[in-house]
Amino acid sequence: MTVSEFKRRLILIGPGLGWLVLFMLVPCALIVIYSFYQRGTDGGIVTIFTLDNYLRAIDPLYLNIILQSAKIAGITTGLALLIGYPTAYFIATAPKRYRTTLLVLVMLPFWSNFLIRTYAWIVLLDREGLINRALIDIGLIDEPLALLYNQFAIVVGLLYGYLPFAVMPLYAAISRVGPEVREASLDLGGSAGGTFFRVVFPLTLGGAATSAVFVFVLSMGNFITPDLLGGGREIMVGNLIYDQFLSARDWPFGSSLAFILMAIMMILLFVKALFVRHAGGPEDRIHA
Repeated sequence: MTVSEFKRRLILIGPGLGWLVLFMLVPCALIVIYSFYQRGTDGGIVTIFTLDNYLRAIDPLYLNIILQSAKIAGITTGLALLIGYPTAYFIATAPKRYRTTLLVLVMLPFWSNFLIRTYAWIVLLDREGLINRALIDIGLIDEPLALLYNQFAIVVGLLYGYLPFAVMPLYAAISRVGPEVREASLDLGGSAGGTFFRVVFPLTLGGAATSAVFVFVLSMGNFITPDLLGGGREIMVGNLIYDQFLSARDWPFGSSLAFILMAIMMILLFVKALFVRHAGGPEDRIHA
């Protein structure tokens, strides 16, 4: 590579690289550094190295919050895959003239504010909300169900908010498995079910892993949905981090919790990369 070619490439990637460094790498580095400092008496930061913030994070009180957050995020991720895979498969195998419209419908919720969409679920799930009223009117229940301010409401809100993040990677993975692959399986005597479970599904496991990581990590760090739909009764690690930075003014402890979240994300991405490399991409598996 000549000097002129290097300069041209640097000009092209410079703005994007600078943006990532300034607004992602620098804040992440600050969080890591702050996590090893102490909280001052007035809520400031004392630049004395300590591991107390991480020892505090594994205290049963906070460890239970992290595990509870992982449980809720895991349930949300499982439901997102169960709903997202059939949805993505339907879109990927639909006639081409309909696919763009169907993808737009999947992304349509992102055209409105996340906070407004969360408040809409309060209207739906409240004891006097639309769902309870409809169930009472048709005679299925006699008393309103407790659909709001619990884990159920949190999972519903997270699932609604992050389902597109599951559908899109799955759609991309399924789309790469062309119809000729399914036709070849059918021509060789495979049934429709056998073709899906023995051919299509194994080739799309990489997309499923990507979807799972997206939904799980986003759900773990969410604090708006647990606060509004959980009513403050269910605290997730995102709420804990929010409170440490803005209420308790304990930035070092909040930074340690944020770094733990980042570490979980990096571990999941690493495991996902190993899984995809071991399984092989659709193209590799098809041409093997």
